[in-house]
Amino acid sequence: MGMILGTILLLTAVVTANVVHLVYPKIPLSIYQIIAGILLASLPTEATNFTMHPELFMMVIIAPLMFNDGQNQSFRYLSSNYKSILSMTVALALVTVLITGGFLHAALPKTFPLALAFMLAAIVTPTDAVAVKSITTNMKVPENVNGALEYESLFNDASGIVLLDLALETYKSGQFSLGHGIWIFVYVFFGGIIFGAILGSLLISLRISLMRKHVDIGSIVIPINVMTPIVIYWLAEEFHFSGILAVVAAGVIHSILYDRMRLTSTKVQMATTTIWTIISDALNGLVFVLLGVLLPQVLGRTSWQNLGTIVALAFVIYLITTVLRFLWVRFKLVNIHSSNITRDSLLMALGGIHGTITLALAFSLPVLINNRQFNFRNSMILIAAIVILISIAVGAIGYPLLLPPKAKSYSKTEFQKELVKTVQYAINELRSSKKYSPEKALVIDQLSSQMTQYHEFNRNVYTQLMHKAQQVELATLDRLNEEDKISNREAKILVGFVTRSAFRMNKHGFLEFWVILWHRIKWRFMRQRLLNKRRHDHDNPPAHFQLTEGQRTHLASILTIINRDIDKFLHSVETPQNANEVAMVRRSYFQRKRMFSHEVSLDTDLATSLFIEAFQLEHSYVQMQLSDNQFSQELANALNEQISTDELVFAQSLD
Repeated sequence: MGMILGTILLLTAVVTANVVHLVYPKIPLSIYQIIAGILLASLPTEATNFTMHPELFMMVIIAPLMFNDGQNQSFRYLSSNYKSILSMTVALALVTVLITGGFLHAALPKTFPLALAFMLAAIVTPTDAVAVKSITTNMKVPENVNGALEYESLFNDASGIVLLDLALETYKSGQFSLGHGIWIFVYVFFGGIIFGAILGSLLISLRISLMRKHVDIGSIVIPINVMTPIVIYWLAEEFHFSGILAVVAAGVIHSILYDRMRLTSTKVQMATTTIWTIISDALNGLVFVLLGVLLPQVLGRTSWQNLGTIVALAFVIYLITTVLRFLWVRFKLVNIHSSNITRDSLLMALGGIHGTITLALAFSLPVLINNRQFNFRNSMILIAAIVILISIAVGAIGYPLLLPPKAKSYSKTEFQKELVKTVQYAINELRSSKKYSPEKALVIDQLSSQMTQYHEFNRNVYTQLMHKAQQVELATLDRLNEEDKISNREAKILVGFVTRSAFRMNKHGFLEFWVILWHRIKWRFMRQRLLNKRRHDHDNPPAHFQLTEGQRTHLASILTIINRDIDKFLHSVETPQNANEVAMVRRSYFQRKRMFSHEVSLDTDLATSLFIEAFQLEHSYVQMQLSDNQFSQELANALNEQISTDELVFAQSLD
């Protein structure tokens, strides 16, 4: 129960941090999550006393995150920029470990033997692109810098892991062979890539085989996709390859599959993307919450005398790694295709934010080495944690000073306004293109619901429209009765609906009140005359009548005529300003008609074709407005994306 409660508390902390960030997004999400973890650790419960299991942490949390990052990358970009990627992820990682470790050993030779210094340097080498994104969400990051940071964090994690393992083995044995070290690095690094690529290709072949047999369904494909990183990481580690690089390579291979299947398996791709987005956000949040939870534990095992030294070391290590990153880019040891090399060098330096892998590597340090207590473990974990906090804080301060805010060419209000116009255009075209039908009424009602979610409801406007619609309805009933198309009994039933609905409303004009009252008195008088006639024809008065199926069908046909007149009236008074209220009135009449005609079956094929036609009309409207320069390409893309999402939702509802 303690583990279950602890997991629930962790997830609650993640959700709480996300909510707070949504309300006040100026502070990076990762900082909110760390604070949530610290507060969680202060709760008076043993459920928050988590024990970090590095191997399980890497396999269950880090591997899925890296696999998902690989799935979202472009193989074309990787293949065309492999030199730059190797420069940042291998060469820079090696130089960073050698210089940082060498400085620590030279400055504190008794505290940091060379192998131990390299271990600490390897821990703080990996970067975290997710942490960078949490800071730069609302900023305009240059594409070349953003791409370089993403691909660096994708592969330099493995470099840090391999270098840490080499330093740890050297520290255990007290010996180091350069040739053996190079061979181990090549075997683990490139072996992981090749192994992951092979397994990824086999899984893709399995998926294609299933597709050819028409079994490309979510219940099979999605579980395989979610399980892939865990299985590949475990198998790669069993063969002593880099499990992280193996899952990254498998993810990149999967990205090739998605590039080739943009227009196939739409529902499965949509579901897969949604699931991985949820998994990725949750796991990233868990990492930073765990950092906040474990930070008080580590601080509690550190004396106040050593805390000042540890903080100073963390600042020095961060400064060295940041300067190295700046110089590496400034002197063009990596080509990031920069037009402003000084600015981009500074952005790349600040982008060396540490996070998930650094935390995982720190906690992966063994408690015992050669059957002796590893006394430096707690201090190294605390140094790594402080480096993470410093890198996040400096990035949160520095990036807003260097980058302009991300500004869209349209506002949220403008998007909502144009979406309403787009839907209204489709409704008007459908209304004018074909005769009235129940299927068209259903489609128009569903389309109208798209508009209501973007408008604030104006009750006064709605009440006025409803009063006028009721007057149109009463006039239609009078006309139908005069034309002998409706009996007194049917008219009485429908007038009862109208008048009861009208009197329930709070506000009535003087004329509206007397019109409604006149119709109520009129049809009550006609009802009494009808009852007197029946008493004369029959000795006993009639009991309370119930509608037969035939009468119900006839009433549904009458309501069709009434709804058509109401629809014409609403169409004549509809404007972009009252579109929401018009849709509400139209829906109330549509729902009333469905109450009488629920037994009447609809032509689903006709309704489907009308929905498809409506979506095509919406896309056409966007294209026409774009051609006429009525709004920007960015706004057109956002509208088309929204329409396409509605199409996918509708397609899923057909099953």
